[in-house]
Amino acid sequence: MTPLLPAVAYSPDVEQRTPDEDATIAELVEVFTRMAGVVAEHEGHAHRAVHAKGHALLRGRFQVLDGLAPELRHGLFASPADYDALVRLSSPPAEQLPDTVSTPRAMAVKILDVPGARVEGGDEQHSQDFLMVNGPAFNTPGISGFLRSAKLLAATTERMPRTKQVLSATLRGTEAALEAVGGQSASLKALGGEPQHHPLGETFFTQVPFRYGPYMAKFSWVPVSPALVALTGQKLPSEADTQREAVAAFFAQPGAVAEWELRVQLCRDLEKMPIEDASVAWPEELSPFQPVGRLVVGEQSSWNADAEASEDRLAFAPWHALAAHQPLGNINRARRIVMAASRDFRARFNRCPIHEPSAGNA
Repeated sequence: MTPLLPAVAYSPDVEQRTPDEDATIAELVEVFTRMAGVVAEHEGHAHRAVHAKGHALLRGRFQVLDGLAPELRHGLFASPADYDALVRLSSPPAEQLPDTVSTPRAMAVKILDVPGARVEGGDEQHSQDFLMVNGPAFNTPGISGFLRSAKLLAATTERMPRTKQVLSATLRGTEAALEAVGGQSASLKALGGEPQHHPLGETFFTQVPFRYGPYMAKFSWVPVSPALVALTGQKLPSEADTQREAVAAFFAQPGAVAEWELRVQLCRDLEKMPIEDASVAWPEELSPFQPVGRLVVGEQSSWNADAEASEDRLAFAPWHALAAHQPLGNINRARRIVMAASRDFRARFNRCPIHEPSAGNA
């Protein structure tokens, strides 16, 4: 077996800002807050500007693994520990679309009461959040493409719901054909061609990089308990709330246990594992994902009136982070500003301040 290259050390110059970055981010803020405003006026309630539809809000425990290799013992993972955690399963876009419009799945995890120095300028002082979707790479290299996609999405927000369902079904068929011959299309999935699979069987990825103490890395949640592994690739019926219902049925089972492994992929080659191009999936043959933690979620009600109320009070964000896990790259720099603007709009419209949870009040 060929030994792995050493992990690349972080330095500020690995991030490269383009001259139009600030202007592009400002335009993204305008597009996403306008989308959120359209939905809020139509529905009488403000939702998240992305991943608006929640399918589950769960409580669990996160454990940092013991016996990690020295290169992995940094930040949150410096020593074995156990934390309470909140888990939100969701899907985009800004609307509460029926699941018959099948878009990518997302899993956000908030690890509570994490001690340590916070990322500079962070507005949240106690949690370490990990936001992931079920694909290893972003559908555009950077924020210019992200803006183009956002404008296309904004143009259809709260319009033609029946057309979106028909389009989604067509795109799912196209995607299935692509996967049958070994290909996948991130663009088709983002537009509504995501295969209608059980969300608890999915593997989730940050897609974008973060600091990992002195190094840089991407993260992934991987289902590892037998009950979750059995759900991988399991088809769901195309119904309005099929994901919410499937997750609720799983966690309502007596003694239900779901376990995910948190894995980290260290950057070992800046050319093949770029920081600024989010459309590149880092080659696992150069740097395999390595386990650093485990998330355990047990039997509970995954969605009820309390969960819906909590949705308004909670915010998950990559910049809710330790300094040791600072988000990197232009997509993450944009997310910091765009997501903050979305949170502010949501709190004002709903007259519900977003609060910082802890293990005692989550």
